[in-house]
Amino acid sequence: MLYQIYETQRSLMEPFSDMAQFTAKAYANPQSIFGRNPFAQRISAAFDLLHRLGKDYEKPEFGIRKIEADGVDIAIHERVAISKPFCELLRFKRFTDDPAMLAKLKDQPAVLIVAPLSGHYATLLRDTVKTMLKDHKVYITDWKNARLVPLSEGDFHLDDYVNYVQEFIRHLQGVHGNCHVVSVCQPTVPVLAAVSLMATRGELTPLSMTMMGGPIDARKSPTAVNNLAMTKSHSWFEKNVIYRVPNNFPGAGRRVYPGFLQYAGFVAMNPSNHARSHYDYFQDLIKGDGASTEAHRKFYDEYNAVLDMDANYYLQTIKVVFQDFSLVNGTWDVRNPQGQLERVRPQDIKTTALFSVEGELDDISGSGQTEAVHAICSGVVDSEQRHLVAEGAGHYGIFSGRRWREKVYPEVRKFILDHQPKASSPVKQAASPAVNADSAPPVRKPSAKKPAPPAKPIAAKATPAKPKAVATKPATPAAKPASKAKSPTSTRRAIASKAKSPASADPAA
Repeated sequence: MLYQIYETQRSLMEPFSDMAQFTAKAYANPQSIFGRNPFAQRISAAFDLLHRLGKDYEKPEFGIRKIEADGVDIAIHERVAISKPFCELLRFKRFTDDPAMLAKLKDQPAVLIVAPLSGHYATLLRDTVKTMLKDHKVYITDWKNARLVPLSEGDFHLDDYVNYVQEFIRHLQGVHGNCHVVSVCQPTVPVLAAVSLMATRGELTPLSMTMMGGPIDARKSPTAVNNLAMTKSHSWFEKNVIYRVPNNFPGAGRRVYPGFLQYAGFVAMNPSNHARSHYDYFQDLIKGDGASTEAHRKFYDEYNAVLDMDANYYLQTIKVVFQDFSLVNGTWDVRNPQGQLERVRPQDIKTTALFSVEGELDDISGSGQTEAVHAICSGVVDSEQRHLVAEGAGHYGIFSGRRWREKVYPEVRKFILDHQPKASSPVKQAASPAVNADSAPPVRKPSAKKPAPPAKPIAAKATPAKPKAVATKPATPAAKPASKAKSPTSTRRAIASKAKSPASADPAA
């Protein structure tokens, strides 16, 4: 019933919000009769703020049209690689007419970024994607708003999330030979489950996993978010936050955790900060500070856009991650697409390098929650594990903003590159002036990696993973030919190098 009441109120307020926008523009125009009012600037600012407080925020676009790398402009084309009922796998294909840059781009690693399904859209990771596009072939999970998914598509469970991630990993492995996975916040748990299940079955696993600010073990340094999930019963959540989608949406009748309730929770965590931000926006409008007002609009256009989550997925996440701690206790069973239950065993992961990242000031995922991944992934050797604490960074700072670009990303980029097999042959120059930079994966060989120098991040605190304290990789012995390889790592790389040949790739842009 609450969802219907909210939607009715929103529909009634929409005309007033539109009128406020019109009035703000009328008083802001110096050529209009309203603009000649001596208080026109203040009146315009007040109505503009009123419009933004009352408007309905739609899903934003990534809007990444081009990037610049080494002084060369690279065109970006966003396309759907895989479409599922509750998610789309987006690929950001890169195009350039510079032969040298083309050769460089083709040899770069393929990365799957798994975005959170926890209120905001995947566009919250826009800065993450844009930054990584300079050095990687980037894919991202774009989760759909559950209220737009018809009931005929069925329900969505946490198990489905895990199965989706596995399917996406296999897709990248089929296209590029293998891939790296980066998970931000909530996805760290299902991503670890997905890779664990693949390892248990003996499948080819990703070359590396980077886990950033996620609740691997929510018992460590619990935050306000964790405490709410831990102190309330499963029935409380089902009775108080689960509602059915109103009839004016395609997903009418679906049980969801509504986006407006999630947004209310976000604001309730720091109400004074949001109030101050809106007041500053009002003052900037009066002063005519265009840069500050535009920055405010961009942030809140993203922050205020929220989606509904399927009730089954949300309730299962609460129970598995924050109440039963099934992952760290070793009691989590995931139902595969064939309907069979499989036990999640992180200790079976042996050929995937592991990098965890935490923010020093993270108030959503507490200190040590992400680092706990190293203790349960006991099959990964010490030299393949690393942990980083970004000094001065909060939750959002580890994947967006200046600290992400200057402190965290250089370490992530280095870790991925250290675990990327080297190309065995140079990329041929393309005849077409505009060429797809990501279409053909290079031929790879199971060569031994050179020892990496110790990491020296600036203004970031890189600490050894617990209980396995390692910051850099020691030298490894030279790899034997693929036909005689004995170690899991060399075997994995030999399979990856033969997974796809350049002849099967589409050379067209």
